Amino acid sequence: MSVFIANFGRENYEWPHCLKRGTIATMNDVGVHGFWEQGEREAYIQEQMKGKTWAGITPPKQVASRWFNLMTIVSQSSGDIWIHRDGDDLWWTVSGETAPSFERKIEPVTGDRGTAGGGQREIVVCHKPCEPWRKTSRAGGPLKWKSLHAKAREFLATESTLQKLSDENAMYARALINGDDLRPWHNHPAWIQKIDSTKGKYSPVTFFDARNLEIARMAKTAFTTTQASNGQEASRIVKNKNFGFNSEYELENYIRGLLNIQDNLCALTEIPLQFGNDCEDPQMRCSLDRIDSQGHYEAGNLQIVCKFANQWKSDRDNEEFKRLIGTVRSIGVF
Repeated sequence: MSVFIANFGRENYEWPHCLKRGTIATMNDVGVHGFWEQGEREAYIQEQMKGKTWAGITPPKQVASRWFNLMTIVSQSSGDIWIHRDGDDLWWTVSGETAPSFERKIEPVTGDRGTAGGGQREIVVCHKPCEPWRKTSRAGGPLKWKSLHAKAREFLATESTLQKLSDENAMYARALINGDDLRPWHNHPAWIQKIDSTKGKYSPVTFFDARNLEIARMAKTAFTTTQASNGQEASRIVKNKNFGFNSEYELENYIRGLLNIQDNLCALTEIPLQFGNDCEDPQMRCSLDRIDSQGHYEAGNLQIVCKFANQWKSDRDNEEFKRLIGTVRSIGVF
């Protein structure tokens, strides 16, 4: 039994239907769904890579591959726990054995991936039946977001489409849903440290959001870097680092969108990104990277990667670096 944290469509537009019908859901563009139905992964990926995301970038192969996998995961899920946050309520369900349904509709939001000019997509929505959604534990206690431990809120939140919890975090989620004693986790030094690090900084409701703070950090670093490089009077060749956004705030929104598209995974290695100074492994901390190192900080030329991957890549060609990473992965190094 796996545990997933999920949103249902851009801006969660399918969530009300999931809640009412007792389902989990995901969707495909009409133009690529047939490839998924036939199990033609490569054709699906190539077709997705012909379009542009809402952020104006061509989906890399690993992102298109994850979109293919997402439909497979949702449609075949059975006996898995699914968790969804709606305001201050934490909802959960367990996927069933009943076959999914597939329904065509016009997406109710604009500017999603593959829609040049920001139009509305025609999509195929997969609804997989599950148990009725609940916002109380099996023991009957309410599951309120603001009452969760700060550490738990880090891994029970997602702004991406889907996130599968690690084994340890999944154990905590099951205990939470069952209404079990959570002290074995809350008494752990790392969990206590998380509480101590947030004291006096954030209210109980607006908890320490490491992801959003990292987004602000990356935007600030990019802006500062471009201002410093543009002010140089260097006698040597200096990388062009012009800032292609109207403000840091605009870049923050763009970075947030990139993280959602990448499902919080490194664009180069597909390793889960980590956020904050107290992340478990500093080398997995998210880092803003220019796809073309000689290009600008602008839409279409940015990706989010692990710190170590950014350092290893340096100013190398992006596609060549991804090829080398793929070679390492294919021989089982990681």
